[in-house]
Amino acid sequence: MERKKAVLLLDDGTYFEGLAVGKIGTTTGELAFNTGMTGYQEIFTDPSYYGQVLLMTTSHIGNYGIHDQEVESESIKISGLICKKFSDEFSRASASESIQSYFERDGIVGISDIDTRALVRHVRSKGAMNVVISSESTDRKFLRNKLLSAPNMEGLELSSKVSTETPYNFGEVDSIWKVAVLDFGVKKNILKCLAERGCYLKVFPNSASSSEINDWQPDGVMLSNGPGDPSVMHNEIATIRELLKLEFPIFGICLGHQIMALASNLKTIKMHNGHRGVNHPVKNLNTSRCEITSQNHGFVVDMKSVESNKYVELTHLHLNDNTVAGLKYIKHNAFSVQYHPESSAGPNDSRYLFDDFINIIKNFKLVK
Repeated sequence: MERKKAVLLLDDGTYFEGLAVGKIGTTTGELAFNTGMTGYQEIFTDPSYYGQVLLMTTSHIGNYGIHDQEVESESIKISGLICKKFSDEFSRASASESIQSYFERDGIVGISDIDTRALVRHVRSKGAMNVVISSESTDRKFLRNKLLSAPNMEGLELSSKVSTETPYNFGEVDSIWKVAVLDFGVKKNILKCLAERGCYLKVFPNSASSSEINDWQPDGVMLSNGPGDPSVMHNEIATIRELLKLEFPIFGICLGHQIMALASNLKTIKMHNGHRGVNHPVKNLNTSRCEITSQNHGFVVDMKSVESNKYVELTHLHLNDNTVAGLKYIKHNAFSVQYHPESSAGPNDSRYLFDDFINIIKNFKLVK
């Protein structure tokens, strides 16, 4: 199909011209790049990307279409898309629609046919920054004003934008275990991984109090992934601090990992450009085995604060830059990882962590 011209402007004035994809319009957000070769639909629907314009580094996006079952939430969560080639046609027989109609339905603005390699190299050098994409105007003043009105990710609370508003249940009611999930932007595959291991889940809003969770009497608590800066989530930090005191077995993933670290007097910091992709190497320091992991985060737990805290053990290390990838809380039945063991999209190397969580619940129940 014939496409309109689209333009892209970064905070530092870097400018690209390309072709419009998705809805005709204008969008802004922090630019984030993902190196995954497959799984674009799972990536687009990951709530952790809320508020970000996503740059996909693989050459072709949309070539295998859209499938109803390959979603991590009910809608596309990215603010916009940047890619090299955007495919109107798809080859998979089981696909239900093209990526163009998918984007139009959810109102997502994007740009294709730009030098994505040059853009990634620029961001890797200069660091994460805001971007505006427009297929309705090429006026530099208009674009600059849009950029000026876009919030910075640092200091931004976004979990409440993607969390459930009311509690709901997931799984079989006669399951072996009851697990409360604190929803900061939970991915569907996290819920499925728990349900497959005999868990009946109650998913609570991010604003739920520790007393609300305790009243349900769960056997364990899952702290989900999600978007935004964890350091400004003061109420959620206080809630997790109280849950730790109640001695529930707790497993934190991504944002949940960061918030539990803050609740344990550790610090988080904004990364230069984050980790986003499905091939990040992580070393399990207890087994000395390396895992290839799926990651999506722009903040990380500060290593110095971990090294100075005698009540926290570093269990997993990101091998590309030696950042914190996993923690064990020595005084509690709690552990957390920075990456995504549900592996959607991504490899299955880390799904054993769900089994570890179930084993902690079993041991806790025996002692109790």
